Amino acid sequence: MSRRFTDGLQDLAELARRTADTLEDSLDRALEMVRQTVRSGGTLLFCGNGGSAADAQHLAAEYVVRYMRTRRAYPAIALTTDSSLLTAVGNDLGFDEIFARQVEAYGKKGDLLIIHSTSGNSPNVLRAAQVARSLDIPVLAFAARDGGALSQLVDHIVIVPTERTDRAQEIHMCVQHLICEIVEEEI
Repeated sequence: MSRRFTDGLQDLAELARRTADTLEDSLDRALEMVRQTVRSGGTLLFCGNGGSAADAQHLAAEYVVRYMRTRRAYPAIALTTDSSLLTAVGNDLGFDEIFARQVEAYGKKGDLLIIHSTSGNSPNVLRAAQVARSLDIPVLAFAARDGGALSQLVDHIVIVPTERTDRAQEIHMCVQHLICEIVEEEI
């Protein structure tokens, strides 16, 4: 079994290396979008499905509570957490609207919608991006593969160079933690 662990960790390390080598400018732009939003007092709105929903919740907590050091709370919301709201929207308006409706309700100029979607093709995140754009809220996305339809609807997308959903999510979290760490050091 130890060989499986070695191979898996080496695969992840190789993807991290490839991401660092090929996406430096893309990562810098993502950092700048988050940095500008936090610096100006805007809210970070996170969303995603499945494991990406868990990532959205995790990251919102890092910004509101703390990451590496105690500092003022930064406004951040995971649009994945209110079960009453999610089920009401899903039932009354359709699952495709669960994030869009919240972007419409909570989003304002100066905020940033951050979408995690390894496929880039989930209808509910596509609708959220459309609504955000209609409200002049910039959209930052983290994806894999070719970025899917989401790549055409966002202001910037970080596409991790892999076909594997799990590995993309691991890199997304690493990158998002690094962004949070830098923002926390600077602001």
